This record gives sequence, C-alpha cells and structure tokens, in this order.
Amino acid sequence: QVQLVESGGGLVQPGGSLRLSCAASGSIFSLYDMGWYRQAPGKQRELVAVITSGGVINYAASVKGRFTISRDNAKNTVSLQMNSLKPEDTAVYYCNAQRLSGGTMIGRTWGPGTQVTVSS
Repeated sequence: QVQLVESGGGLVQPGGSLRLSCAASGSIFSLYDMGWYRQAPGKQRELVAVITSGGVINYAASVKGRFTISRDNAKNTVSLQMNSLKPEDTAVYYCNAQRLSGGTMIGRTWGPGTQVTVSS
C-alpha cells in the first residue's frame, strides 16, 4: 500500500548532526503512523521515534533531547533530525509506516534503510 525510501545517512563525527528523510508513495500518507527504527551490527532492531497520524510523538529514552521527528503530509515525508550524535548511534536507520484498525494491522511497510556512522 505504501513504498518508503530513506536518505540522508552518512559519516559524522561525535557531537555532529544529520537529518534523515523518508519519502513515501503509493498510498494515503496522512493515515499512517510513521516511525524511525535502527539496527546496529549484532543487535536487534529498536524503535527510535514515532509520530502518529494524529501527530502524537514518542522517543526512545536514549535519544530524547537529541533527536526530533517530524512529518510533512503535503510532501509525503517524515524526517529525523539527529543532533549531538554519539558513537552508539551508529546503525542502519529504517523508516516504517503502519496502519491499524480495530486492533488489526492493515498495513505495514519498511524502507531499505540508510547507514549512519558516528566516528570515534
């Protein structure tokens, strides 16, 4: 129902900033909850931040105060501004779109991911 493509990853020094973007197509973007996840080598994928279709935002404790998630429904995009980056933020970052209705998931899609490397 929806296709996602991430961009903006790269190499940054500790304390630096990056802005990730996720472009969506193929569905009604405004109806989806959007999230950013990340996965480091040898570790499980974890939720970084989510913004619902209604604009409710939640962050992982490890990124609160440093990362900001936002969405632009007119442009079908969701972004993740990452400041004060740490080496432990190094991971592949994935965009996620999800829809639920009456407790049933009716749509879920992952992007291919973008690499973020914070050097030390």
